[in-house]
Amino acid sequence: MAVAFGVLSLGSALALAAVAAWLITRAWQMPPVLDLTVAVVAVRALGISRGLLGYCERLASHDTALRAAGTAREQFFTRLASGPAEAVLRRHSGELVAGVGSGVDELADVLVRAVIPICVAVVLGLAAVGVIAVISPAAAAVLAVCLVIAGAVAPAIAARSATAAETVAAEHHSRRDTAVLLVLEHAPELRVSGRLPSVIAEAGDEQRRWGRAIDRAAAPGAVAAAAPTAAMGVSVLAAVVAGVALSSAVAPTTVAILMLLPLSAFEATAALPGAAVTLSRARIAARRLRALLEPVDDDGRRPASPPLQVTPGARIVVVGPSGCGKTTLLMRTPGTFFAEDAHLFSTTVRDNLLVARGDADDDGLRAALQKVGLGAWLDDLPDGLSTVLVGGAAAVSAGQRRRLLLARALVSAAPTVLLDEPTEHLDTSDAERLLVDILTPGELFGADRAVVVATHHLPKNLSTDGYSDQHERTAAPSLRRVSGRLSAPSASALQRPSGGLSG
Repeated sequence: MAVAFGVLSLGSALALAAVAAWLITRAWQMPPVLDLTVAVVAVRALGISRGLLGYCERLASHDTALRAAGTAREQFFTRLASGPAEAVLRRHSGELVAGVGSGVDELADVLVRAVIPICVAVVLGLAAVGVIAVISPAAAAVLAVCLVIAGAVAPAIAARSATAAETVAAEHHSRRDTAVLLVLEHAPELRVSGRLPSVIAEAGDEQRRWGRAIDRAAAPGAVAAAAPTAAMGVSVLAAVVAGVALSSAVAPTTVAILMLLPLSAFEATAALPGAAVTLSRARIAARRLRALLEPVDDDGRRPASPPLQVTPGARIVVVGPSGCGKTTLLMRTPGTFFAEDAHLFSTTVRDNLLVARGDADDDGLRAALQKVGLGAWLDDLPDGLSTVLVGGAAAVSAGQRRRLLLARALVSAAPTVLLDEPTEHLDTSDAERLLVDILTPGELFGADRAVVVATHHLPKNLSTDGYSDQHERTAAPSLRRVSGRLSAPSASALQRPSGGLSG
């Protein structure tokens, strides 16, 4: 419907040019006024219909584009929810925001700024060449060539330059959003560590680099923008030459139509360079959206076979200092990953836990909070599980936030749970006690669930030197400690199949 309205709107402009040319020339011949009445009415009708049909085209095209964007976002979220968990949990929220926000918008722009203008230009270009061919085949041939230059060559140049710039710009865009969201979500921690100004500056630098990348595409884009105007000038000049040659053989009104009609024929091609750029950006956006639905490693490739094999009921501890690769190892291990910076939503306590398992009941949620040491905190809340955490993570302390994230892991039904620094920001004694409970089957996680924990250090009573008899009896059948820089060949795994931890 939008294409039909677009063709009729610009078709009215094309017909208006032809009728106006005939009316001006015929009026110069001083005929009776009644001879001009039909043409005068037609000019008014075509002028009004052009604007009216153009408005209808806008309504139809934007309605289609907005509905398509809504459907695309719904399907995208459905794919994320039903697909591999690592597609969401192992990516920064800034990357997801850039994809679901601007990425889907760029796809929706294809309908309004590319598909419809291209279809309208093709139909009107053929119509204009056909009308001119009846009067002068030579002028029609020149018009056809010039329309191809304005409608195909110039857009191709514009698309090529835009693709090169957008590829780089997309990287800066994602980095900028990641830096901005890092500031928004972790401003207090960054301020304490003294990194807040540098992270804010990085966001600004990425914005400036993005601007420079776009500027580099201006030179080829300027050539593409000038080509349609030059092509239109050549076509009009050819029509004038043909009109002069035919002036003695055809009526003056026909010569006027021959000269003025090409001007309106190029109106439809004016939007095609922008349409080509939109198509290029949409292809890049589509690739980014598709990539968000696939698990990848830190290099942007599909992950190879996981370096850590996890069996049912296993308890594995990944030990090492910050930056040694613990989180990377977890991200490449099959299972449900609970990141240390996972998001707390500005909604109820209940909803913040239900994101891990939508069918969990209130008794199960309370039990999970009790197990992680938040029972008293829950009792003190004014509305219990229905209490809204205003501001998300800002409504709780760092330790409470970590315990809430651990409760979320308890609520989930995943057979393999990957915990990244689950006891960070807790007192030493509480952290050690909680980590022991995490690694002891039946305490927090059932004996049939595998648990992999990344941490800076093990509690003393779980170390290789001071492992107590009590934990020797209760520890998981395959408690392993992975230590060292994980990318180095010397990384080791210690395991005792019969139970406990070997030295």
